[in-house]
Amino acid sequence: MNHAKRRILAVLVAAAVLAVTAACGGRVGENGRIGVVYLNAEGYYAGVKRGLRATLDRQGRGPQLLQINIQSDPSRESSFINTMSSAKADALIVSPASATASVPAMRLAKESGVPVICYNTCIEDAQARKYVRAFVLGSPEEFGRVSGEQMADHFLRAGIRDPQVGIINCEQFEVCVQRREGFERALKAKVPGARIVASQQGLQLDEAVERATQLLIAHRDLDAFYGEAGSQTLGAVRAVETRGRIGKTVVFGGDMSVDAAKKLQDGRVLKGVADISGIKVGQLAGKAAQDVLAGRPPGRFIIPAPVDRYLGAQDGARWLREHPDGIP
Repeated sequence: MNHAKRRILAVLVAAAVLAVTAACGGRVGENGRIGVVYLNAEGYYAGVKRGLRATLDRQGRGPQLLQINIQSDPSRESSFINTMSSAKADALIVSPASATASVPAMRLAKESGVPVICYNTCIEDAQARKYVRAFVLGSPEEFGRVSGEQMADHFLRAGIRDPQVGIINCEQFEVCVQRREGFERALKAKVPGARIVASQQGLQLDEAVERATQLLIAHRDLDAFYGEAGSQTLGAVRAVETRGRIGKTVVFGGDMSVDAAKKLQDGRVLKGVADISGIKVGQLAGKAAQDVLAGRPPGRFIIPAPVDRYLGAQDGARWLREHPDGIP
């Protein structure tokens, strides 16, 4: 992008910030400007937004947030971060689209003097430690381990010693690879005869449904699915329902939402869910941003977020009671 175009985009960003400020009162940027990147439109990111606002607006006069949903598109992410870098934002809070393709944008932000805080996903570790100030992350290994243990216990109760398992994955992102590794270790530690018959990527819900349906057709005796994140879990559930496999194929997976909680409460297909609350992650990312704005020295690079576990109909009902507005 040439210099003239960057200046035009910076002006547009400033105009957008002005519009937000005009609606809320106050002067543009008087308490700082923070760019926020949401990876997609899943409910988790609504939780992150709520957590950020609750933390940054605690004093009633928080920094201005300029936000974008990049729809898992590295080019949209790059354009936004280039603009934030040109506009000299005070910080960026980002769930990057790619461990590798997002590196140049992170490098530009660092070189432009814009501190970057990752959450949920980040660029590859060596590059992250060069260009990123902090990374809010619930342990992906623990996240996967929760589902592996839940699935193993289900099979042991059912007397199934050699189950066939399919995985619907999101392994464009390194954290999803680590979730699978944690899942497989935990499952096979308790049920050594378990066999992963296939793993297919389905990032969006419709794609996840299609991939899960294909696996059910190819493996007619499939005992279970593991969904590495929200769309993958719900996609597997929907495929089991539409293919008439209720009572034959169960699903365990990640990320609570209203739909996931209702399916867990129903109990016929979805049996257990591991979750990292978007609200809690947003609060932690907001606190890290406050440290940046206050000029406090960075603490530890990895800021751990808690991993929660939900099992069975009662936990589904409890989640719905605790989240009446559906924000996870």
